[in-house]
Amino acid sequence: MTAFTRRNVLKGALAAAGAATVVPAATAAAHATSPAGIALVRNRLTLPSGIATGDVTADSGVLWSRASGPGRLVANLLAVDEDGAPLRGGRAFQRVLRGSAGSEATDFTSRINAEHLPAGTRFALTLHFEDADGNAGETAQGSFSTAPGSSASGTGLLSSGRAPRKQSFVWTGDTAGQGWGINEEIGGMRGYAAMHATKPDFFIHSGDTIYADGPIAAQVTEPDGQIWRNLVTEEVSKVAETLNEYRGRHRYNLMDRNVRALYAEVPVIAQWDDHETTNNWYPGEILTDPRYTERRVDVLAARGRQAWQEYQPVSGLGTRAGDGSTGFEPARIYRKISRGPQLDVICLDMRTFKDPNTDGRETHLTHILGEEQARWLTTEVSRSKATWKVISADLPLGLIVPDGPVNQESLANRDPGAPLGKELEIAGVLSTLKRNRVKNVVWLTADVHYCAAHHYSPERAGFTDFDPFWEFVAGPINAGSFGPGELDGTFGPQVAFHRTGAYANQSPRSGENQFFGHVDLDEDDVFTVSLRNANGTVLWSKALHPER
Repeated sequence: MTAFTRRNVLKGALAAAGAATVVPAATAAAHATSPAGIALVRNRLTLPSGIATGDVTADSGVLWSRASGPGRLVANLLAVDEDGAPLRGGRAFQRVLRGSAGSEATDFTSRINAEHLPAGTRFALTLHFEDADGNAGETAQGSFSTAPGSSASGTGLLSSGRAPRKQSFVWTGDTAGQGWGINEEIGGMRGYAAMHATKPDFFIHSGDTIYADGPIAAQVTEPDGQIWRNLVTEEVSKVAETLNEYRGRHRYNLMDRNVRALYAEVPVIAQWDDHETTNNWYPGEILTDPRYTERRVDVLAARGRQAWQEYQPVSGLGTRAGDGSTGFEPARIYRKISRGPQLDVICLDMRTFKDPNTDGRETHLTHILGEEQARWLTTEVSRSKATWKVISADLPLGLIVPDGPVNQESLANRDPGAPLGKELEIAGVLSTLKRNRVKNVVWLTADVHYCAAHHYSPERAGFTDFDPFWEFVAGPINAGSFGPGELDGTFGPQVAFHRTGAYANQSPRSGENQFFGHVDLDEDDVFTVSLRNANGTVLWSKALHPER
């Protein structure tokens, strides 16, 4: 394993890349006047960060946008066929929903938790904000499909006539990391366009949705002499410490046209990891990094969490249709998204409840999930009636992810024997799933900036009380590429495939070293995984047949 990793390059490699050129904020104010010259509408609200949907299930979804000023989010949902024509008769569906008022307190973001939607239905979506006088602002169009319903109940037939038990999705992580931001000379974040081109039903962002700790400079000289030119804003020119700087990181990524296009048509299931706050953080940590004036990680994490919750279309926050509640009260990041009889997606939070990074060889149990989340995980997976249970983790299980020369960032600890430290918590999860006879569990992750397929089996392991399973790794989607990592033998992982960049912290320029995963679930519940690069090339695939 190379001594250079994306984590130790992060802190200083781009610090001297040059002074940032700041892009001024957009001033999108439209004016309409009467023939007499009297203003009818001033400062019409615009949508500077586009629109998004998220956490879409068979009967619900989150609708999100951000306004250019104070206003109330309004959505129009219309059930349509594959050609965009409204459905007729008993399948007709149209609804207007109003959300909470976006204000300075939420950075003018707002969402609507749309409920009681018909399963297996495609929707044309229109979003806009109304100002205090009821004037409608800029309108944006998007679309999304609810998950298939139960065929036994007679619901869930998609408008295209597709069988209800069929869907696809993509996943990746690591956006705008290591100083590689939006380079419009190469078309921006092209990996998002490659994912969009597969026409997935949803997208899992497995964490590092932003890089709050990685300043983005106007120019970076690559090893071959090419100049990488970033779009830069004031907020991304330094490490994020204030709430506005964290918000600015999210606003920055949404300046990319590929990101906005994907989010308008593909529901996202978002997770967070470390870079939404700072590199390799854990609760209670005090930073020694001289770039920070605020060094209490708990303070930074609270700001990072608020910004993440404001900008990700996650369920459990904001306003339900017809409900006057507002605000972004703290909510669980770990959650289950039911995608019909084929699939449940169980999203983990391996950051909030994590014990400090150590060498990982404690003889007593330490936490990466926390007691409550670990219990929730085993309960939800065990009682799931879906054919496939996808556990979306923001850190890999068997890969060693160093935090300095001794400490470990994830749970693997370089000891291939019996579980120790944080490994004990995951061992408990795996043995409980075996005891409960849970079948068809797949783990997905990102974080390590290369793609890989790992098969875990007790016959190769230092710990044997679990059933074999697959873990698939993807990313980065627009960040420096690294790898491969070293595997820890405690759970018996074996590399079936991996692909990395040509050297440490290679830029995303070629697209060959940026990766995402794609899953296709067919009518027979065959779970076909492919690992692809940002040019859309399939690098490796595997068809998993369900155990009945």
